[in-house]
Amino acid sequence: MSIEIHRDAWGIPHLRADSARELARAQGRVTARDRAWQLEVERHRVQGTSAAFLGAGALSWDTLARRARLDGTARRCFAALERRDPETAEWVRAYVDGVNEELPATAAPEFTRVGLTPGRWEPWTPLGVWLATHILFAGFPAKLWRDEATRHLGPEAVGLFAADGPGTSGSNGWLVAGTRATTGHAVLAGDPHRYIEDPGVYQQIHLVCPEFDVIGLAVPGVPGIAHFGHTGAVAWSITNAMADYQDLYRERLRRTGAGVEALGPDGTWHRAGRHTETVEVAGEAPVEIEVIETDRGPVIAGGPEGLEGGGVVEEPPAADASRSAALPAPPSASLPTATPLALSLRYPPRVTGDLGFSALLPLLRARRTADVDRAFDQWVEPVNVVQAADTEGGLLHRVAGRVPVRTEANRLRPVPAWEPGHEWRGWHETPRAGLRDGVAVMANQRGPATPLGVEFAPPHRANRITVLLNEKERWSAADMPLIHMDTHLASAQPLLEHIEALDDLSPEATAVRETIRQWDRRMAANSGEAALYAAVRGAVVRRLAAHPAFAALADPPAYPDVLLPWLGLVPRVAFALEHLLNAEELYGIDRAEAVRAALEEVAAEPPRGAWGDTHRLAPWRALPESESGSGGESGSEREAPGLSGDHDCVLCTSAVPGLTDLAARGPAARYVWDLARREDSLWVVPLGASGTPGSPHHRDQLPLWLRGDLVPVVTDRQQLTKED
Repeated sequence: MSIEIHRDAWGIPHLRADSARELARAQGRVTARDRAWQLEVERHRVQGTSAAFLGAGALSWDTLARRARLDGTARRCFAALERRDPETAEWVRAYVDGVNEELPATAAPEFTRVGLTPGRWEPWTPLGVWLATHILFAGFPAKLWRDEATRHLGPEAVGLFAADGPGTSGSNGWLVAGTRATTGHAVLAGDPHRYIEDPGVYQQIHLVCPEFDVIGLAVPGVPGIAHFGHTGAVAWSITNAMADYQDLYRERLRRTGAGVEALGPDGTWHRAGRHTETVEVAGEAPVEIEVIETDRGPVIAGGPEGLEGGGVVEEPPAADASRSAALPAPPSASLPTATPLALSLRYPPRVTGDLGFSALLPLLRARRTADVDRAFDQWVEPVNVVQAADTEGGLLHRVAGRVPVRTEANRLRPVPAWEPGHEWRGWHETPRAGLRDGVAVMANQRGPATPLGVEFAPPHRANRITVLLNEKERWSAADMPLIHMDTHLASAQPLLEHIEALDDLSPEATAVRETIRQWDRRMAANSGEAALYAAVRGAVVRRLAAHPAFAALADPPAYPDVLLPWLGLVPRVAFALEHLLNAEELYGIDRAEAVRAALEEVAAEPPRGAWGDTHRLAPWRALPESESGSGGESGSEREAPGLSGDHDCVLCTSAVPGLTDLAARGPAARYVWDLARREDSLWVVPLGASGTPGSPHHRDQLPLWLRGDLVPVVTDRQQLTKED
């Protein structure tokens, strides 16, 4: 059987083979060729062995990966896949064969820097990559934050701080029906918001065999095209549904002569699985960890002796519906500390042995929205909102994934494993939705997934996209970047109202206020007014976070470091700032005085320059670049570019107000799928198709991504160059 690899002008791989299995092998080969270092890092992250070459900074992740049993779950899911769906299992094996054929021959400079020799992939490794990439996607650590906020501030704090948190990934997506399109055929567009990684988390690719011809965004290390694809006859896209499908249980554990036991809901002690593992750490002594699994799931924090540095308190009291809507002062007395407790994690693939990989081949073979719909019936995680359209006018807008049925308490915070009533009782039906005025918008807001979640993104992005779509009767694929790049910041309103209400300001602060009052509310990189607003906002966040009313939340319990981004007080205040400023009462905090002091602070030392001077791209790298660069890149190429946008803009480039203006999250890709003519579709990634530093395609799409331009989708073989 023959395999052909071609490239377009942007280095994007176009693969052709005689069968789906051989095509998967080709995809594995080309991914190893383009993303060797990335694949090796991901393989080690699944196994919890990345600290062996990345050092102590990776230890917390490795510990979580091992304690959560990620590699064991991937093995379990692959074994089940072999039984239930042998065709897909063989297809995954073929991808792994391709990776193993190519990976040893690669010469990524990072391997030399850390002295690493690429290892061998196992058939289950792609499932592990998927699992490791998405284990934190639903943000289960937010339950720890709600637990702390409830304990120290009362039940009302859950809603007060509800927001799209710092560790949650999101997306924009919209579907324009043929009745609203210039061609008479539907258009899908959007951009997934994730941590911007170098190399990128998405891989532009074109897969062709006798069974299908699909372009889309693949996840390096995983065969096929799961999230965003276009077969020519049908196209699909997703956003994070913000569903809650992972549970945390407080566990009471005790040591016995035979091992460890956990107290169950029947009031008796049950044997827990237990063993120890050693994590190698570059430059430091190895670390031994204890891996425990109860009937609920793997223990990810603490043990029979509790958390490091102390126990976990008992379950907070339930909310009292008779209490006033006005928020009271925080209670002066804290709840007593219970016996030492641990935390176990229950997540669907560990329970069912299914990661949903049986959806991947049907998606590639889809010809109509009904095919996409059936494929997503097999989806497991992450739970997504799906949109799809086909060339015959078929449309789809639904939620896909597996969400357990259980009590409301499970969804909100950790629940006691020793109390009955917190078990899983089957799976929710996934909701469906339609279009309104010929459009559907998904941006992590409350929508069809509302019954399945707790916290959703504020409605600003969804509302703004809807407003923009309603400004024109007909849309084309080429029009869509206007929406991608919109920088209007509706969430500024509460702070602007507080600023407007101030009087008796110093002349300097008055001048700052007047400048902000003239601002057009667009977070443009070249806007000095946006920089001034952002500086005041950051100062307000810091002052609120420093108030004694929140002092108990400033130092979270001794949870693993990898979970702490969800527990940081400053980020929590930053992302909930609208709620905090709009609340009828805020624990006795004088918000007007906080805003006044922030305005005076900024007036005394105003920002120099524009928003983009401090709001710069900060991609995550497993291995930071050396001072001299890597792969021969120049200093100007490595300089972080300034960005437009902000967390609640459609152009969602997320910083953490009060902490940093640097943006680690943002559009990890942009796409426009045209159902009239696939060749008129468009896409772009933040950096480039290649993950190899020094490659001409490592960062060649970055200037386009910054401007909002997109790369044409190429399917004409005459425009491609064959690669050996």
